[in-house]
Amino acid sequence: MGNARIGLGIDTHAFASEEEGRPLILGGVHLQHPRGLAGHSDADVLVHAIMDALLGAARLGDIGKHFPPSDPAYKGADSLDLLRQVEQLLVLDGWRIEDIDSVIIAQEPQLSPFRDEMQINIAEALGIRLEQVGIKATTTDYLGFEGRKEGISAFSVVLLNRS
Repeated sequence: MGNARIGLGIDTHAFASEEEGRPLILGGVHLQHPRGLAGHSDADVLVHAIMDALLGAARLGDIGKHFPPSDPAYKGADSLDLLRQVEQLLVLDGWRIEDIDSVIIAQEPQLSPFRDEMQINIAEALGIRLEQVGIKATTTDYLGFEGRKEGISAFSVVLLNRS
């Protein structure tokens, strides 16, 4: 077990205004919703939480270190592309992904119909098996900022092993 490490990632984004016309993207899936999430990249909270969990487990910093929001190169960036870059950093550092489990916290929209597609997108981006990616969604029963429909959060935990 000395070669195994766990990592925890958390990300939160507020909804952008409808006028901004941002798409809502979660797990690489474009969802029909009047408001997307505000952020420098595509603001995919699920993928960002997974990226931070992976980087943290490998002790390689966080997504802000590797993809700083101050860098115009990442404006509107596709988070699945950034996830692929994180996977390459892990490989170069000698890590193998064993398991990912995540939860998205959102009062709306209903996410269960899109869970499988999110799981496929993440597994393909990381080059791992589908069963190595767990995704759940929950509401907060109208409590907190997610419950007030002000934004969405995601939490992810990962297990890495030395290759």
